[in-house]
Amino acid sequence: MPIKINLALTAKMLVPQIERLFALSGQKILSLEKSWPPEHGTPVFTVRGRYTTRGWTEWTQGFQYGSALLQFDATGDEPFLEIGRRNTIAKMAAHVSHTGVHDHGFNIVSTYGNLWRLMREGKIPHHEHEKNFYELALKISGAVQAARWTKLADGTGFIHSFNGPHSLFVDTIRSLRSLALAHQLGHVLMGEQDDRISLLRRLVEHAMNTSAHNVYFGDGRDAYDVCGRTAHEAIFNVTSGEFRCPNSQQGYSPFSTWTRGLAWALCGFAEQVEFFQQLSDDEIDDEVLLSGNKPSRKVAQMVKRMWRSPIKAAMSPAEIRGWMLRTATATADFYLAHSCRDGVPMWDTGAPNLHRLPKNYLDKDSDPFNGHEPVDSSAAAIAAQGFVRLGNHLIAHGNKNDGARYRQAGLTIAQTLFDEPYLSTSPKHQGLLLHSVYHRPNGWDHLAPGQKIPNGESSMWGDYHARELALLLWREARGESCLTFFGDTGKSGGGD
Repeated sequence: MPIKINLALTAKMLVPQIERLFALSGQKILSLEKSWPPEHGTPVFTVRGRYTTRGWTEWTQGFQYGSALLQFDATGDEPFLEIGRRNTIAKMAAHVSHTGVHDHGFNIVSTYGNLWRLMREGKIPHHEHEKNFYELALKISGAVQAARWTKLADGTGFIHSFNGPHSLFVDTIRSLRSLALAHQLGHVLMGEQDDRISLLRRLVEHAMNTSAHNVYFGDGRDAYDVCGRTAHEAIFNVTSGEFRCPNSQQGYSPFSTWTRGLAWALCGFAEQVEFFQQLSDDEIDDEVLLSGNKPSRKVAQMVKRMWRSPIKAAMSPAEIRGWMLRTATATADFYLAHSCRDGVPMWDTGAPNLHRLPKNYLDKDSDPFNGHEPVDSSAAAIAAQGFVRLGNHLIAHGNKNDGARYRQAGLTIAQTLFDEPYLSTSPKHQGLLLHSVYHRPNGWDHLAPGQKIPNGESSMWGDYHARELALLLWREARGESCLTFFGDTGKSGGGD
């Protein structure tokens, strides 16, 4: 295991770093709010320390305004609440009804969802009409996201990416939070002839197909099958409804692992493990039973592999929770084995110039200035939150050894990211988390003079997830309820 886990680290020990992070964070949010021209669209990543945009899809605006809401949660500073609330109301409505993307969990839960959460927690005054407004946005968003649906030959399906109905992205596992919230609020998707489509069932089917087709479990599905590895994209024949092949849009290849995709899987499945733990068996049975559908051979093999029992036409709540947890732990173990000693990974585990690095480069701290292949700090920020959530869950359910290992890995990564060279301390740089990578194959990342690889820049998702990770640990250190997308479920599971 290359990552050197600090087993003695606690959330309280990170408080000085977290306080410094949020002090810097506030300055950067205000700088962007003051300087960003709304007509330029959505800020995506920095070039020479200033945020710029990149037209692909508008998937990062929720991170911009959601960051201000996280800042308010951490500090109580009212101006950040005003920035987040005002911009959510003024600029996020079109995202609520956006039928062309798979990113509702990023845009909508980060804005309307955070405002709804803050009101539920009593951190902002309760106004019934305002609460209803946030809830309506969350309901519509969950239904719109669930309607972006590709049906497969076995009768299940998935939320397809902006590439089209053939495309299942591993990223979308974290957008399932939009379906979870809408379901929690009692909403359904209404189809033809008033068909009431369960959002929880679509959530489970999408997660199941992501686990079956985007995540590897070492069972020989191809020549590059290593347990815990992920593929960015799974391609389907939409005429037959059958799986065809893995693919990668932002990684190096379908047969290497793009580490931000790996991190999305780890964090997304860990969150869903949390969410399904607070659902009753009866609710899952009522909403999710796959009666009438015979799962495909691939899915049947997956469930049999995890449970060593015959596949049934319907999966029990225990089986659903089981393969979700198995997927989270598989991706977690792969991450631990393929990150540098300080917990930061290279941008892709099969990047073409890794052979130019020292043979033992994973046994050393990450070097964002290495000259051959970039690291991706945003992957580390996303993964660290997944590790903490997964670890807390296992500890709370009796698996203290594995739980402590995962939790401490998350704290170790946080300690790395909350300090130089990853924490952006210059007031002239609008980013918070340095050395984030966007789209290496397309060459979209800025290459500074004198550098051979992208480094020194930030991204909206990296900054947001650094703040979300910091807030998760900050609330724990202060004895507050655990930060969850689905509401207050009690105290954190990990202690100090």
